[in-house]
Amino acid sequence: MKLVTYQENGLDHVGLLTQNDREIIPVAEAERCLLGTTVIPDTMLDIIKEEAQVLPVLQVLQQKFAGSSCETVSVDRVKLLAPIPRPNKNIFCVGLNYHDHIKESGKVFDKSKLPKVPVIFSKVPTTVTGPDSYVKRFHDLVSQLDYEVELAVIIGKQGMGIKAEVAYEHVFGYTILNDVSARNLQSQHVQWLMGKSCDTFAPMGPCIVHKSAISRPEELDIQCKINGEIRQNSNTRQMIFDIPTIIETISSVITLEPGDIIATGTPAGVGMGFNPPKYLKSGDVMELEISEIGVLRNTIE
Repeated sequence: MKLVTYQENGLDHVGLLTQNDREIIPVAEAERCLLGTTVIPDTMLDIIKEEAQVLPVLQVLQQKFAGSSCETVSVDRVKLLAPIPRPNKNIFCVGLNYHDHIKESGKVFDKSKLPKVPVIFSKVPTTVTGPDSYVKRFHDLVSQLDYEVELAVIIGKQGMGIKAEVAYEHVFGYTILNDVSARNLQSQHVQWLMGKSCDTFAPMGPCIVHKSAISRPEELDIQCKINGEIRQNSNTRQMIFDIPTIIETISSVITLEPGDIIATGTPAGVGMGFNPPKYLKSGDVMELEISEIGVLRNTIE
């Protein structure tokens, strides 16, 4: 089950992607058409919050829609937004969570040793932008603009002090997040917030895949292309800290709530890791792909 947020005629709606990922089932409209009910909210955050009541209805819609007279909406005819266009709070991010990325990061930030606990930082809500949108260049301030493909976990159930063995019970689904980074600001400010939190520095999407459709989130191929050149090519099994450990760590002192987003780190191949570095410039096209989720594409302004 792939859920998207899209904009049509100036209004935002939630839809289900069909199997070819090119057509959208408008869930609120389809529910009225097929079931004569209005259980499903038309915002992603509300769907996540009401998962227990909404998920069975969504599953029925998927089964009944094929062959029905209800119409789909073409992906090409609407604007896909980030699945959660405006998170309720900062995005939780895990730094240095792939073995090979630690080695390349050590060249810039003197971080050559494996972390003993997950390295947690955050990106503010205004960083979020959707598929096929522009990422701001900030020419006057950013001289070292970089990309990072990451698997993002969407929390579905509130909890604090969540133990690793039950962590997946608190997951709603998964999406792709590009942790765009201003390396010069990271170094200049020591703390990473400024370098990670410029507006549009968290492209996200193209959809949220419900956890029921991904049986092994830590065995997904993960890749990033810049202008068609493969820069990052790995698998989520290379993560140092797995998803349950990350959830247990964050929730030990912070209440996780439905709709919270956790970006789980990036593999090697980021721009700063090359010699000489391959930083982003205006017009560059970033294509991020994670198996079973899709492709997230954005262009540097």
